[in-house]
Amino acid sequence: MEKFLNILYPKRCPVCHGILSDRGNLICPSCEKWLHPIVTDYCLKCGKPVKAEEELCGECRKSHREFDRGRSVFFYNDKMRQSLLRYKYYGNRDYAEYYAVSLCHYMEREIRMWKPDLIVPVPMHPRKQRERGFNQAADLAKKAGGILKIPMSDQVVKKTKATRSQKKLNAAERKQNLRMAFQATERLDGLRILVIDDVYTTGSTIEAMAHVLKAAGADKVFFVTLCTGQI
Repeated sequence: MEKFLNILYPKRCPVCHGILSDRGNLICPSCEKWLHPIVTDYCLKCGKPVKAEEELCGECRKSHREFDRGRSVFFYNDKMRQSLLRYKYYGNRDYAEYYAVSLCHYMEREIRMWKPDLIVPVPMHPRKQRERGFNQAADLAKKAGGILKIPMSDQVVKKTKATRSQKKLNAAERKQNLRMAFQATERLDGLRILVIDDVYTTGSTIEAMAHVLKAAGADKVFFVTLCTGQI
């Protein structure tokens, strides 16, 4: 049966995209070395890599953060960038299983310490979601929530403003681009919220989400992303 399933629905490695001979594996053992989990020397506020002697990154030292704390699983290197491109734009949705398992493996202890009541993915504008076919943050959040046994809702925050892509904007432009882009659909009084997204770069998206969630009554807002990039 396993051999038959591999022929019809082959599972592929999220790094090299090669077919996995063992369906019990989520990644080629030899490919794991290309992904770098961030387990030490990270900013105690946003989770970005820092020097061993530093507690906060440069951005968190000089800026007020709307969110309370956050972490990222992997550094956003070329291998991870290519993997996410295939996942988001080329139909390799099966990668999400490895992403979610990795997120829970590396972040579960911290997430349990934060004690979130609800997981909320960063929403996508309806028009963009129709074009892409799915929201990668919601896909990841649903799978991670299932593993962690924490409820997830992709309905409590909506993206009501179609914004430009954040990729080619600087930090100030990203913040302006997301102004008034999100809207809470219900009160969240006293709740501790865990926001999930795929990539953290300048933090402007998470900042905008935290602002809306706290305006809706959330007590604390934490976040976890699959990757963190460089500012």
